[in-house]
Amino acid sequence: MTSGRSFYITTPIYYPSDLPHIGHGYTTVAVDTLARWHRQAGDDTWMLTGTDEHGQKMLRAAAANGVTPQEWVDKLVTESWFPLLETLDVANDDFIRTTQQRHEERVQEFVKALYDRGYIYAGEYEALYCVGCEEFKPEAEIVDGTGPFEGLKVCAIHSKPLELLQEKNYFFKLSEFQDRLLELYKTEPDFVRPESARNEVVSFVRSGLKDLSISRSAFDWGITVPWDPSHVIYVWVDALLNYATAVGYGTDPAEFERRWPAFHVVGKDILRFHAVIWPAMLMAAGLDVPRGVFAHGWLLVGGEKMSKSKLTGIAPTEITDVFGSDAYRFYFLSAIAFGQDGSFSWEDLSARYQAELANGFGNLASRTVAMISKYFEGVVPTAGASTELDLAIQKVVADAATTADAAIERFRIDEAIAAIWTIVDALNGYITENEPWALAKDEAQRERLGTVLYTAAEGLRALAVLLSPVMPESTAKLWVALGAEESLGALADQPIREAGAWGVLRPGSSVAALSPLFPRVEQA
Repeated sequence: MTSGRSFYITTPIYYPSDLPHIGHGYTTVAVDTLARWHRQAGDDTWMLTGTDEHGQKMLRAAAANGVTPQEWVDKLVTESWFPLLETLDVANDDFIRTTQQRHEERVQEFVKALYDRGYIYAGEYEALYCVGCEEFKPEAEIVDGTGPFEGLKVCAIHSKPLELLQEKNYFFKLSEFQDRLLELYKTEPDFVRPESARNEVVSFVRSGLKDLSISRSAFDWGITVPWDPSHVIYVWVDALLNYATAVGYGTDPAEFERRWPAFHVVGKDILRFHAVIWPAMLMAAGLDVPRGVFAHGWLLVGGEKMSKSKLTGIAPTEITDVFGSDAYRFYFLSAIAFGQDGSFSWEDLSARYQAELANGFGNLASRTVAMISKYFEGVVPTAGASTELDLAIQKVVADAATTADAAIERFRIDEAIAAIWTIVDALNGYITENEPWALAKDEAQRERLGTVLYTAAEGLRALAVLLSPVMPESTAKLWVALGAEESLGALADQPIREAGAWGVLRPGSSVAALSPLFPRVEQA
């Protein structure tokens, strides 16, 4: 069912020493939803996620826990990161770890290509370094310490003292790419989205780029520089390269040709690495720049960005254990404008679960299936002549499908869900207006009753298809209950860009009992 078009999309490569919190979960389900949509549209889709396992921070954490760095990262990935994907129902195609041999070999090949092409030179480096960020800090992110750190320079993000590092390093000639990058942002205005992120990147590059240190010689937990084994490749360079190494850069040209370039979805705090350094590295290697970089906002809890050190991180299971993975996915993807900061609160989640999922979508599904069971012996009825009310529903469904697909193209999952939800609201209103329970009492209205219930069931068929990338679990249950699995095949095989067509659900299909899609939640 694939069209010729490649849709390769990535999550950021996560740092496994941070336990996964709902912010990591938010990015991952957003990327998964975009990938599921394109996969179901027939695009040649590939979704990558993974973990970034080198660097000084990891080395120190392993030492503090009395194990080797490899044992430490293996434990983190197995116990925390693989289970996250299961908890949130993520259908990724690949999971890359920067300690895998396929990655290490291909990184060395890429860096060697930059060296051979004259973009890397040796130099001396002295700068303030933050171990927490694994980054030499620009002036703008260095502040004077207070309290116990008075008189010291601290990181603006971590509020911890910076270390003055003096090292012989290898440098990448990033400064040579200022004009080419500005030209890229100008000719491809959608390269960085949303616009606020694009403006920030443009002004950063305009203010001048400095060459970038791409190796470290003070420790050895990393990928060695191929022409100088006393150095390891700087962790950020190693990490960015995962997007290319995972799809065969350097060893599988056919796969790389098929997949590359990618769309990257990242948190706005790592935007510069992805929208400035990464495209410059690709240009230097003679490769295509990414198709685009989308920076989403931060998830705020009590007005603060989540972090492990401030204990504002909430584990995804705290939500999924109570509300289920579909509600988690629906809430974060619909309640926050994708690209802007969003606030999480239990009250808001609970209210939306009740109003939109349980009372809105869930109740619509239950009562439609129940009425077909009661009035038509569980068989989807044939529709008679359409009235204006019926035609209005058909138009809502067709428009919602088109609008949602266009929103997904713009990476606005929230707008896509809002468009699809017009079907839920319209159908609930339609049932109230047509009163099938009253029509059922009058034999002369039998055909009209069939039309009303077919219209509701066919609207639900479109909803199941359109919402399946967002809520795979509940839509699969609904699909089976509508009798669609038997007559139309698997939900995942339904072409999503044709979901708005009318008359797809076959009259004569048998509906099955449907337990509540979103059961009432008893909250302590």
